[in-house]
Amino acid sequence: MRSEEADPMDVRLGVRLAELRAAHGWSLGELAERSGVSRSTLSRAERAETSPTAALLNRLCAVYGRTMSQLLSEVEAEPAPVVPAGAQPVWQDRASGFVRRSVSPPHPALRGELVEGRLTAGADLAYDRPPVAGLEQHIWVLDGTLDVTAQGTEHHLATGDCLRMRVWGPTRFRCTAPGGVRYLLAVVRP
Repeated sequence: MRSEEADPMDVRLGVRLAELRAAHGWSLGELAERSGVSRSTLSRAERAETSPTAALLNRLCAVYGRTMSQLLSEVEAEPAPVVPAGAQPVWQDRASGFVRRSVSPPHPALRGELVEGRLTAGADLAYDRPPVAGLEQHIWVLDGTLDVTAQGTEHHLATGDCLRMRVWGPTRFRCTAPGGVRYLLAVVRP
């Protein structure tokens, strides 16, 4: 039974995660083996008893061959050609201090999307794999500083700097700026 206090987005996300698992015909145990996430954590996320972290969603996206934006868009309404700022879906990983705004929700026929990311001071996001191998990312820092590690190389980005990379392995996003960081992420599926 879902908690009455569960965030509506977490509830829709939990339902979608359960649908994806069922569509693949996997038990919680099979999904746990494929994703490296415990059965209990998967079960709690599907029942919206916990808000999934960015790292957890990234692991599930890798198993399902989706970007995080694709997964999150599946629990939102069909994207319109123009999305007013106030209607852009926002998702928050409270545990890590990461806030993600889907500026241009993905469309099944398009490969690119824009995402605004915000990290609080001290936030440290580590992804053990890309959601889709070979994913192209452009990271443009709008305000603050951001340290990005990819393929064993750390990049220190200041306001106005832009990093372009293809993601094949683990990545890490760290905010050491006292005021946090705000950046634009352009994602292009291979």
